[in-house]
Amino acid sequence: MEDYGEVERRAARVRLLLLDCDGVLTDGRITPVEGGEELKSFHTHDGHGLVMLHRAGLRSGIISGRTSRLVELRAADLGVSFVRQGALNKLEFFEGLLAEAGVEPGEAAYVGDDVVDIPLMRRCALGVAVADATPDTRVAAHHVTRLPGGGGAVREVCELILKAQGRWDELMKRYLS
Repeated sequence: MEDYGEVERRAARVRLLLLDCDGVLTDGRITPVEGGEELKSFHTHDGHGLVMLHRAGLRSGIISGRTSRLVELRAADLGVSFVRQGALNKLEFFEGLLAEAGVEPGEAAYVGDDVVDIPLMRRCALGVAVADATPDTRVAAHHVTRLPGGGGAVREVCELILKAQGRWDELMKRYLS
């Protein structure tokens, strides 16, 4: 059973939110189309969560084992600071990205859905598995979202971090006033 107070303490330290793509920002389905491209769907709630996170001064990044032009376009649209694709050794990419960002592992969160994400989740202040992650990935996480990958899980994590850091209410003023 997860200790929510501990999860909030971990979330309060986060300066950089790192995400897997397929199965986290998307529902994990990949649709090949003629010409070698593929289709992916991204949830607007996740996108707005990232925009709000950036408004609060935090940064985000994507580390994906696959390579897709759609990921680059979506990341640019949302203001994602770091995009690493074709990451066969995700931990190596993760370490390099933290160094480039000037962030310690204890100031990072990582959201994943499969066993390849576990080493990164274990290195972070806050390791998160989406609700539909593999069982081993959920067990390794500090926190498991209520929502599935590609279905608002990233928004849920953004809200968790922003609330733990006392930034949520200020961000909401623009919508509620």
